[in-house]
Amino acid sequence: MKTISLYFKIHQPFRLKTYRFFNIGNDHYYYDDFQNEEIISRIAHDSYIPTVETLLEMINTYGKKFKCTISISGTAIEQLQVAVPEFISLLKKLADTGCVEFLSETYSHSVASLEDPEEFVRQVIQHDKLIHGLFGIKPKFFQNTELIYDDDISLMVKAMGFKGMLTVGAKHILGWKSPNYVYKSVTAPGLDLLLINDKLSEDISRNFSNTNWDQYPLTADKYIGWINELPEEEQVVNLYFNMETFGSFQPKATGIFDFLKALPLFAEQNGINFMTPSEVISKNKPVGELSVPYPLSGIDEARDVSAWRGNELQREALKKLYDIAERVNLTRDRRLLLDWNRLQNSDHFYYMCTKNLADGASHASFSPYDSPFSAFTNYMNVLADFLVRVKEQFPAKIENEELNSLLLTIRNQEDEINELKKEVKSLRSGEEEDDKETVAAESKPAKKASTKKATAKKTTPKGKK
Repeated sequence: MKTISLYFKIHQPFRLKTYRFFNIGNDHYYYDDFQNEEIISRIAHDSYIPTVETLLEMINTYGKKFKCTISISGTAIEQLQVAVPEFISLLKKLADTGCVEFLSETYSHSVASLEDPEEFVRQVIQHDKLIHGLFGIKPKFFQNTELIYDDDISLMVKAMGFKGMLTVGAKHILGWKSPNYVYKSVTAPGLDLLLINDKLSEDISRNFSNTNWDQYPLTADKYIGWINELPEEEQVVNLYFNMETFGSFQPKATGIFDFLKALPLFAEQNGINFMTPSEVISKNKPVGELSVPYPLSGIDEARDVSAWRGNELQREALKKLYDIAERVNLTRDRRLLLDWNRLQNSDHFYYMCTKNLADGASHASFSPYDSPFSAFTNYMNVLADFLVRVKEQFPAKIENEELNSLLLTIRNQEDEINELKKEVKSLRSGEEEDDKETVAAESKPAKKASTKKATAKKTTPKGKK
């Protein structure tokens, strides 16, 4: 039986305001609040809310026969909690159905996995704590920012306890192989890999309303028919979408929501079911190993990471940012840590990309800046001010050895605190058990005494007679 695994990604960055050289040292607030609120509100009402309402309707109609998966970044949640809190409530309803899996990812939708392993792990932990706090779900399956993956990243993901990871079925990695199977990491045995079916995903995200497409119009029965015609032995079709596909990239007037609602009906008629990724890897064994020595991603035709690290501007910005990672993570300054997360949004570096896409467009078409150079200049001005604030707390004169010693001391103290907490918890639970035993022991003789007294009262009158 064929399986569809349906994924929806939700992410919005904190866009920066125009920040000039003369602001450095004088203005510590970096964000364009008006633009951020306008964009998140518009997208939420055009796309996020109607999509989740549609998913809830599908679950109400088909029950456990329909399942899907959502990945949402921490910075998107921050904005939605302020500007569109009703959407967070809808996500909670979706979580309560038990038909939706929430994936783990980096809190800031960052490229930390390529730059700083420790920061990468910190962000994943921070993200998963937020998801658990909001929805009562502990993510078990991992998706990195924009599906970034390589053999080294798989080792880190496996070490964090995840059983599976989602990435892209890039042609230069798969060759003749199909993405419609479960694979496993060559370097991290036990970490299963699910691969996006690019073509079938893009048939919806790019071509659904394209009147020049030779398959236009795309209907749900035609689409499910394509999946049904795949070789019988192919296990799972992973369909991955930015949630903005529904309602924003493909407006409601195109019929995109009716198309989505009809998918489970035709899938059921063709004997195709829906599963979450954790269910997929629990019910299907890997057919082979995948070796990915160089990082790949789901962005651009090349499926590499040049969208964020492809030119000197990007590499310089990333180096300046992650060079201070250890110092920033020493602080307990909430405002500094908040800015640290937001300045890691991968979008900032994406806006600096100078390459042309296959269709002749450039990354600048998605950017709020006039050019990649404007994006770089604005970001570096903000980063310069951020660096000043970090150095005020942890001066540059602190040598690396001294800094490492300080880090070790702090980590040791944290370990000691955690051990003490465990001891206190153990002692408290022991005291509670002792108290229960004492109460039980004290109440037992009292009960016997009262029984004897009652017997005496009954027998005394008989003795008098």
